[in-house]
Amino acid sequence: MQNTANAAGTDGPELVDTAPLIEDLHPALAKLREAGPVHRIAGTDGRPAWLVTRYEDVRRLFADPRLALDKRHAAPGNYSGFSLPPALDANLLNMDPPDHTRVRRLVVKAFTPGRVEKMREPVRRVAEELLDAIEPDGRADLLAAYAGQLPIIVICDLLGVPQRDRRDFRAWSDALITPDPARPRAAEEAVGSMLRFYTELIAKKRAEPADDLLSDLIRVRDDETGDGDGGRLSEDELTSLAFLILLAGYENTVHLIANAVLTLLDHPTVLQELREDPSGLAAAFDELARYEGPAALGIRRFPLEDIEIGGVTIPAGETVLLSVASAHRDPAQFKDPDEFNPHLGRSGHLALGHGIHYCLGAPLARMEMETALAALLRRFPGLRLDVPRERLQWRPTIRARGLISLPVAW
Repeated sequence: MQNTANAAGTDGPELVDTAPLIEDLHPALAKLREAGPVHRIAGTDGRPAWLVTRYEDVRRLFADPRLALDKRHAAPGNYSGFSLPPALDANLLNMDPPDHTRVRRLVVKAFTPGRVEKMREPVRRVAEELLDAIEPDGRADLLAAYAGQLPIIVICDLLGVPQRDRRDFRAWSDALITPDPARPRAAEEAVGSMLRFYTELIAKKRAEPADDLLSDLIRVRDDETGDGDGGRLSEDELTSLAFLILLAGYENTVHLIANAVLTLLDHPTVLQELREDPSGLAAAFDELARYEGPAALGIRRFPLEDIEIGGVTIPAGETVLLSVASAHRDPAQFKDPDEFNPHLGRSGHLALGHGIHYCLGAPLARMEMETALAALLRRFPGLRLDVPRERLQWRPTIRARGLISLPVAW
């Protein structure tokens, strides 16, 4: 892979060209991984960052307390990232202990496996209704009409977001996750719209609480005695938590489902096995998440001190990016990593993170994908791609791994 001049003008190695990571992700990562465990690249904000490529290092660093998520630990001028207002920025993706521990404890009960399992039947009904709507057409963009609809309905129902307020959410999410160079102000406008949305929603829930997660969180916030264990939420933390639950609960699950469908269409033998025995979907989840998971990178981190990774010293405060997609194809960890085979029982994927920042909604994401795939495979036995495979396009970002569309027919 070609190196580029260090256009950022900072000291250190020349920056690796990230264009191949967008054009052909897995072969590009294989070259980097073979060349070395750490590389200097232009990060998601365009500034220099360190990309870690090998499984052992990625997994270890996910749980290393010397790597902070709080942006206040970034060296001056080293990182810009999303420009979020304080009311959206005080979220778990920008927190370290003890704040992270306190805030996470207040919401983790909503995503226990037992509580999520009680949601399975309502989620199945939503999946069936979505498939009812598209079945007569014989074809659809499955990402827009199914994978992109199911998670937003589920997470909005969980939080208590009214039906009429859901229509703009995907556009806001896309503007943040995959900015359009032709619309430089779109992300800023989306942030403003989302801030107004959450502020107004919290005010409505405060005035008229209901049996939903957001009303529960508001009660915790407004209870002068805390949650009984000394935990409290600030108003910014409350708004930021609602923002994160809705954004993460939607974005990652959309592409988890869509990527899984594409993987199965590429492997018709496995698809047929799962159609005949949907109970195998639970076991297949881990391999689907490993093979083509929705997160190409973990959340950026900042060393609290100089650290050494694979013989490379990374100074304190510089941006570290953990390549989940590369770790998942590391032959040192997984036999035949470029092959999809749920029968091998390969464990240890990092699609939902690792350590104290392991995905809060992991049980929900797992249940949603299993339910969505089971309904789809049963209802549409003739499911196939409706365009040549080579015409499918991935989103042009190094941050996430998701399709722009998934045209199918049945």
